[in-house]
Amino acid sequence: MGQKTRSWWGWGNVEDAVVGVESDELTRKVSELLPDADLTHHPAPPVESFEVGASKVKAPPALSSIVSADVRDRLAHSHGQAFRDVVRALLGRLPHVPDLVVRPTSEAEVVQVLDWCSDADVAVIPFGGGSSVVGGVEPRVEGDYSGVVSLDLTAMDRVLEVDHTSRAARVQAGVYGPRLEEQLKPEGYTLRFFPQSFEFSTLGGWLATRAGGHFATLLTHIDDLTESLRVVTPAGVVESRRLPGSGAGPSPDRLFLGSEGALGVITEAWVRLQDQPRWRAGASVGFADYDAGVHAVRALSQSGLHPSNCRLLDPVEAFINAGSPTAVLVLGFESADHPVTAWMERALELCRDHGGTLAEPPRYTDTADQSARSGVADTWRSSFIRMPYQRDALAARGMIVETFETACTWDRFDALRATVNEAAQEAMRQVGATGVVTCRFTHVYPDGPAPYFGIYASGAWGKTGEQWDEIKAAVSQALIDTGSTITHHHAVGRDHRPWYDQQRPALFASALQAGKASLDPTGILNPGVVIDPLRPGGDADVVKRR
Repeated sequence: MGQKTRSWWGWGNVEDAVVGVESDELTRKVSELLPDADLTHHPAPPVESFEVGASKVKAPPALSSIVSADVRDRLAHSHGQAFRDVVRALLGRLPHVPDLVVRPTSEAEVVQVLDWCSDADVAVIPFGGGSSVVGGVEPRVEGDYSGVVSLDLTAMDRVLEVDHTSRAARVQAGVYGPRLEEQLKPEGYTLRFFPQSFEFSTLGGWLATRAGGHFATLLTHIDDLTESLRVVTPAGVVESRRLPGSGAGPSPDRLFLGSEGALGVITEAWVRLQDQPRWRAGASVGFADYDAGVHAVRALSQSGLHPSNCRLLDPVEAFINAGSPTAVLVLGFESADHPVTAWMERALELCRDHGGTLAEPPRYTDTADQSARSGVADTWRSSFIRMPYQRDALAARGMIVETFETACTWDRFDALRATVNEAAQEAMRQVGATGVVTCRFTHVYPDGPAPYFGIYASGAWGKTGEQWDEIKAAVSQALIDTGSTITHHHAVGRDHRPWYDQQRPALFASALQAGKASLDPTGILNPGVVIDPLRPGGDADVVKRR
């Protein structure tokens, strides 16, 4: 993280914001795509301009050293990093602010915080890097709680133990991605889990949201790299046994993976490590026919080649983020054990069978140095890292720039894409916005892809948040109606709850709610996320979801 300053209202670091030539080029490209867009810049208001009320609760003296009531700190913990979060901050509208920010430095202090909050009926929002895009860390809490605290775990950021024999490590949940890799490197290992939010998200956040990493196949989710968990709940501590696999009933880890802090606070995990890759291969394959590209990716996903990267960008996505006029497949292989030339050559044969072409030969390296990368794939890769910063820059110019992701079986993809496009375009028309819908695959499986859709639309300044909410509702319902999932790796949060409630089986919801009542008897943990709490003296409807 260095000496850079985290933005309190938007993505990443203040020093890395889109300015100068990058800003000019971004504006030019958007103007070319949407010539009627009003791209007037609207700077973020000073943090001092927000009216934030005094904290309604006071922590016990024993916790005073880890508690902050600073207004800037509270504002930074009042929202995640979704488009609607950024827009509301730009407009000076952050209505849900925690009363306190608490930063425990040990598991014992986590226990103390939960004991205090359970007794005082204070809602607790577990907080990692704050990169949620679904309202998962926003203290938008309904009910008669005496207050709300944001439980920031980032002070618990150490690798505690490395098992070289089993190639695994015990790690505290508050560690940011770069800090984790920094500690593993001297041991000769890597977790090799790189979501787009890698620099600004934590291990605990990945676990709590079932995050997706950069691998397109096989190790797609953090679940695949999790050996065991340690979780603090208001009712006690749960620790699963370290095992490579087990058939002993329902998995306790699966209960907490994806629970978003509603069932307990993940404090530690044993994670499976990997050796640093030595051999790499990368290529960019163009497809004049997008559908042919889809068929090629399906063939790759079912080939057993298991590419580490297999991202298909549709023509609009490829133009916006890579400057390509056609659909592009970003293809890659890597290994710490053997050269991957044969795997790449066979993958390219499959691509050519479906009309794929290469503008330049594939690139092979036999080193940890990746500086030899070039071409369309690398242009897109650089753009991928800059996307959230560019989203903020466009949001400040009245643009609606947001994404939604899902997964479906291959036989349903064509219908899904058509339905989503139709729903999004009709919703944009209804709210008076003009824009385009893009699509790329982030992960692929033998039985289906994980499509990641993007919306780029000209909105009306001051109303873009509401406009997006309408578009989001339309496309979310389209996902459910086509038999797809409301989320592949962005979690449920508060924003996805209406559609998650439709997706999950009713009896499972009842079982999950009963589990929450057992682990969190007073219903203080992230109420409204994933499942509503059963509040003492009431019923399941005491706390209504939004």
